[in-house]
Amino acid sequence: MSLIRRCDGVTRRNAVQVGLGGMLGTGLASGLRAMAESRGAGGPVAKATSCILIWMDGGPTHFETFDPKPDAPAEYRGDFADIATAVSGVGYSQHMVKLAASLNDYAMIRSIRHDQGNHGAGNHYMMTGAPPRIPVGCGAFVSFHPSMGSVVARELGRNNGLPSYFSMPQMSRSGGPNFLGARYAPFVVGDDPNSNRFKVRDVALPRDLSELRFTSRTELRAKVDRMVRLQDEAAGDPAAAYDEYYRQGFSLVTSVQAQQAFDIHQEPEAVRERYGRNSFGQRCLLARRLVEAGVPFITVYDGGWDHHSDLFGALKKRLPEWDNSVATLIQDLKERGLLDSTLVVALGEFGRTPKISTLSGSNTPGRDHWANAMSVLMAGGGTPGGTVVGATDRKGFSAVDRVLSPENFVATVYHKLGIDPDKVVFSPEGRPTHLVSDPTPIRELI
Repeated sequence: MSLIRRCDGVTRRNAVQVGLGGMLGTGLASGLRAMAESRGAGGPVAKATSCILIWMDGGPTHFETFDPKPDAPAEYRGDFADIATAVSGVGYSQHMVKLAASLNDYAMIRSIRHDQGNHGAGNHYMMTGAPPRIPVGCGAFVSFHPSMGSVVARELGRNNGLPSYFSMPQMSRSGGPNFLGARYAPFVVGDDPNSNRFKVRDVALPRDLSELRFTSRTELRAKVDRMVRLQDEAAGDPAAAYDEYYRQGFSLVTSVQAQQAFDIHQEPEAVRERYGRNSFGQRCLLARRLVEAGVPFITVYDGGWDHHSDLFGALKKRLPEWDNSVATLIQDLKERGLLDSTLVVALGEFGRTPKISTLSGSNTPGRDHWANAMSVLMAGGGTPGGTVVGATDRKGFSAVDRVLSPENFVATVYHKLGIDPDKVVFSPEGRPTHLVSDPTPIRELI
């Protein structure tokens, strides 16, 4: 298995900070009371019931993807030409051929910016809509606020035998539940669906354990376990959380729907070829199958976008496949009548520096971290196709028109899923927290 290394030296790791805190005294009582009072509050009308997040870990360049600068000097413009899109006057970089031709099926946001220019902080901000509370290092795995996936799992979870939040092949560093509790952490599918031997762990009984024996053991556990649980989420009872893990596991191994959703080998070979016979393409296909099975949130983690060097050589190979897979996912959802009910977003933690540079000891140029400008793709869930929101300046230094924040982006995702971004949730110790501090969605996309 190959590892993708970022500039911070970190390879594949998962970090979930659950945030279980003290739950004694008046904090618990007030939290329970406030939570009860907040239930039933009205929210936005859902346009989508599921979300596929394509997370481009490392920070993808906006210049070589969705926001080229053909009129800038060569040291800013880069090696790639620009091409026309389906929308007059809007250009993409030369390798984004299929997405350029299908821009009328989705929207492009070119004006999100923030001030967190390292991986640890930028990842947290874009994944949660909340900036880190304290300065964090580039390689930090931090969690100060629940991620979008965990919030959606909590708000839209369904009793269908499947976890409500998946991440493939790993969890992003700030993709966890924080104080919502580990029951809303993602179910990680680490294996490669492009392999002929692909099989999801923990979704089938061991060969030497019959279904009858498994059921008997489950019933025996229920009989001998007499521990009292605090069932309200605000209590944060770890015993109740453990019960939830057990129920999820039982549902997975006994659910026909789960077995079918994971069986990507049922797909016609022509469909698999259309997505691309590579790991990323097949994970996009598996994400579509999970949407069909009723999963509310799926992250397709796509690492390796931290191009401090070999930017043009790496992207010349990578972008055609990535362009094909994402364009195919959007088109396939549309053909199946699922795009209106499925939100698809693609982004990373930030963009890249306007001026090309070559690191000491390297022979190939690249671009460094840059949080003043980035591009975000959004499709489905009632998103008006052909819409381009905002703009950066002539050299791509900064968003200058319709400047937006990560809060606006995350608020838009929640709004489209029918979740009030201004909703107040409570930590186990009763601390109230807004899902998003600025709940204003991007009006052009609503």
